[in-house]
Amino acid sequence: MSIPLRWLIRAGALVFVLGAPQGAKAQVELPYTLKYNSGQNIQPIFEGWSRNPDGSFAMHFGYLNRNFVEELHIPVGPDNDIEPGGPDRGQPTFFYTRINRNLFTVVVPKDWGSKELVWTVTVRGKAERATAWLQPQWEIDPIGGASGGGRDSEGRTENQPPTIALDPIQPITLPDRLTLTATATDDGLPKPRTRKPAVGQETPPILKASTDAPVNVPDVQPSTRGAGADAPPQGLVVSWIVWRGPASVTFVPRAVPVKDGRAVVTATFMKPGEYLLRVRANDGMLSARQDITVTVNGPPSSNQP
Repeated sequence: MSIPLRWLIRAGALVFVLGAPQGAKAQVELPYTLKYNSGQNIQPIFEGWSRNPDGSFAMHFGYLNRNFVEELHIPVGPDNDIEPGGPDRGQPTFFYTRINRNLFTVVVPKDWGSKELVWTVTVRGKAERATAWLQPQWEIDPIGGASGGGRDSEGRTENQPPTIALDPIQPITLPDRLTLTATATDDGLPKPRTRKPAVGQETPPILKASTDAPVNVPDVQPSTRGAGADAPPQGLVVSWIVWRGPASVTFVPRAVPVKDGRAVVTATFMKPGEYLLRVRANDGMLSARQDITVTVNGPPSSNQP
């Protein structure tokens, strides 16, 4: 037997031994197939750019939080920076799990040219960047512009975005809850339609725990957030998120249909601090949003007389 042939036989035997399953349920786990509760970082995403009527440009951004459970708070600064002109260009400081698309825009002047706008997010010492530039291939319609519901005989977009306004609020002291009331209107377009879960997404993923315990774990687990959960309400819907703040906030309900022009939710806070909450009214294609600042004080000291 020649030496090369003997080597091939031995190599094949080694692959067979190492690759043999250890029991009926054994399977190969590749690093890029694992899903983690916590311990992972955040990838900012450049979605594309669009033209504004005044000649300036809008750079559209989102992000991917690679965790399936852990939500992260990253204040504006060295670890959450958009340059040039930063570090604060209106980006979020509270990051929900998984992918969150088309969340905000940064406007750059009409003479921007070939310059780059870079959003850097650093988690656990690992920096990830999204680089925005006016490459022609990245030009998109304004968010919702390509699906605005058709045009009338004069070329105007038939579906108009909703309007939204907020009732004033006062600071609260834990453990008090906050009632948030939004007034929203819409033109009734597009007509509501039934949505079904995407094929293959009827069940939540199986999570693999990391070595570190999750920090700031939301009270609603992923199994109730996925596509297999109850279908979202249709028509004009109001929803809330934390845009900036030290911790998660529980909104009940998370998304509420507008009734008689109003939508009311209850917000429960986990920690004291300054919060910037963002509310969005969405008609199924177009949306309007407002921000509101909430001051949450800590509970009275139990040592006070």
